[in-house]
Amino acid sequence: QVQLIESGGGLVQAGGSLRLSCVASGRTFSTYALAWFRHPGKEREFVAGMSWSGTNTHFADSVKGRFTVSRDDGKNTVTLQMNNLKPEDTAVYHCAASSRSSSPFTVYTRVQEYDYWGQGTQVTVSS
Repeated sequence: QVQLIESGGGLVQAGGSLRLSCVASGRTFSTYALAWFRHPGKEREFVAGMSWSGTNTHFADSVKGRFTVSRDDGKNTVTLQMNNLKPEDTAVYHCAASSRSSSPFTVYTRVQEYDYWGQGTQVTVSS
């Protein structure tokens, strides 16, 4: 079982930056693929993800060049650095962990591919 707890959300003006962190419990954190999703409306949408090896990342087109994702397996933490924020980035952001281990290089982008979810942290970007 893995528990995920996000932090770092808040209110920021357009053009500003925020850093979201997600701390996980569990000894096998290093074998989980990780991702961030956001929930602006009824459906969750993929934002950024990283393979369990840490070598591969993938970003939604809407955040490419503005967001980066990183992991620190020693601290069981995954971080989403968000720069040049826009009002359309406003959402609840969730981190997620996938126990799929078929490939150490795969970045999973679909909600159903993730087993564990955090409660979410609100990000609000004002214009």
